Amino acid sequence: MDLYLLAELKTISLKVTTVDMQKPPPDFRTNFEATPPPILIDNGLAVLENEKIERHIMKNVPGGHNLFVQDKEVENLIENLYSRLKLMLLKKDDVSTNALLSHLRKINEHLGKKGTRFLTGDTMCCFDCELMPRLQHIRVAGKYFRDFEIPKDFNHLWRYMLNMYQLDAFTQSCPADQDIINHYKLQQGMKMKKHEELETPTFTTSIPIGVSIEE
Repeated sequence: MDLYLLAELKTISLKVTTVDMQKPPPDFRTNFEATPPPILIDNGLAVLENEKIERHIMKNVPGGHNLFVQDKEVENLIENLYSRLKLMLLKKDDVSTNALLSHLRKINEHLGKKGTRFLTGDTMCCFDCELMPRLQHIRVAGKYFRDFEIPKDFNHLWRYMLNMYQLDAFTQSCPADQDIINHYKLQQGMKMKKHEELETPTFTTSIPIGVSIEE
């Protein structure tokens, strides 16, 4: 998503190639063997692993350093959110569900106090590129596996998500609902059914009716 944003700002040109790791193409197997995506190739240099890719973007990609701000409070606020989702999907109990809700409430309160479009200001940064995909996974996988929904009264959080849904950087990098669901099915040892594989991809980007998104 960082790279999509830089491409949207026209500081770089970007080409994204998806790879089916169940049946990777021969040239991918030859160059990367079993290395899982994401893989960044910049002027012929291959950079593997998320942290190394982020460092490369920050140091070598035009405009990349502007995305990486220092904010320990925000970093701590979002770092365990994804693990709380996975715990809820694993445990399937009220304790893990309430822990996720409590975490989302803290993010909602932070956004309310901040009063800005994004986590650290009115310009997107690396933390937004981490948080929004996690929120999307919570919406899609949480609803599918646990009938979990982000409460409508988390207005600041919904306003934040609306701002993100309006950005090409997010919509172009966001996986289809089916891909998100399949990701967690594979984690749980489940397989997609044939009719599910043939479904037209859908993307959940709506805001619930009745949510107040006005300042």
